[in-house]
Amino acid sequence: MTEASPTPRRHPGPLAGIKIVEIAGLGPTPFAGMLLSDMGADIIRVDRPGVGRPNDDKYALSRGRRSIVVDLKKPEGVETVLALAERADILMEGYRPGVTERLGIGPDDCLSRNPALVYGRMTGWGNRGPLSQTAGHDLNYLALTGVLTLFQRGPGARPATPPGLLADFAGGGLMFAFGIVCAVFEARQSGKGQVIDAAMVDGVASLTTLIYSMTAQNRWKMDAPGSNFCDGGSNYYDIYETADGQYLAVAPTEPQFYAILVEKLGLDPASLPDRDNAANWPALSETFAEVFRSRTRTEWEVVFDGSDACVTPILSFAEARRHPHNIERGTFVEEFGVVQPAPAPRLSRTPATIAGPPPRGGQHSAEILRDWGFPSDRIDALLADGTVVNGD
Repeated sequence: MTEASPTPRRHPGPLAGIKIVEIAGLGPTPFAGMLLSDMGADIIRVDRPGVGRPNDDKYALSRGRRSIVVDLKKPEGVETVLALAERADILMEGYRPGVTERLGIGPDDCLSRNPALVYGRMTGWGNRGPLSQTAGHDLNYLALTGVLTLFQRGPGARPATPPGLLADFAGGGLMFAFGIVCAVFEARQSGKGQVIDAAMVDGVASLTTLIYSMTAQNRWKMDAPGSNFCDGGSNYYDIYETADGQYLAVAPTEPQFYAILVEKLGLDPASLPDRDNAANWPALSETFAEVFRSRTRTEWEVVFDGSDACVTPILSFAEARRHPHNIERGTFVEEFGVVQPAPAPRLSRTPATIAGPPPRGGQHSAEILRDWGFPSDRIDALLADGTVVNGD
């Protein structure tokens, strides 16, 4: 039997006192929960009986929660979740549209019991629209919003396949958490709850506002990937190989920083064509590439150390954890045997904290019911008939 993880400690973060019911899910929903927990919210995760994966206690996205296992196939299980929703500020779920309604814990069910509840729904395609009932993943949402073309090196080129971070986590979980905090802030003033329709396709589209803005300003060619100043088209915002087969990220977009780069490369500015003329970018890129291939990555790191040339080594994950800047800031930490990013962003007076390790399913079932005000006889009955299951 695995040793029980400690109960998450509550801490005086900015969301201290906020109570959240999280219906267990994958990806963006637990990521949003992680962000809210790190900021002090008291989150209980509602798990299903018999659902678990190997090494769930290492799934850092679930850190800082308590877990209760509830059988939603039983009427008393549905009633238990509704009773928890009565006592909560937020309920968050990540099912396809209509699933929670069929279970009996949909928005209308919960808001009728708690009109001030914020009911958060995290989906891929949203709760309406032709694709709302279809499956999808990060890559699909990037594709349908045009974002994947930003990962092309040129027209007609095959886009790169980024891991599931942009839509699932930036456009999904992060936007979800932002919407939750906004809705709770409003509910504290109005006394009224509302439903959040957080869709990854909407969130990742929002991330492209800068692209649309620069297109309107005639500073970006939207349908010409790989031809713009910061999508690999220019010589001053690109990746260059070094003598040892490693790579550097080079991004001095501002003229004053570009001048430092040119000087550090040992080039004569007067001999170089105008960088602001896009027709000169291919030749400049070849010149830069030749110079960068003349030294190793480590040698270039010494050259650019402490300068404003905006040149950094492209590190592996292991190297990133050992980089002096990340060490000094404590960007990565090790908690419950897992190396992981530290909570962000950083608040000076009420900082975020990892409240505890990921829970095992049902680890805190009885404790949650007791802490959330269920009568002892009702707790005993729920446990006795298997509606609520205590973990080992």
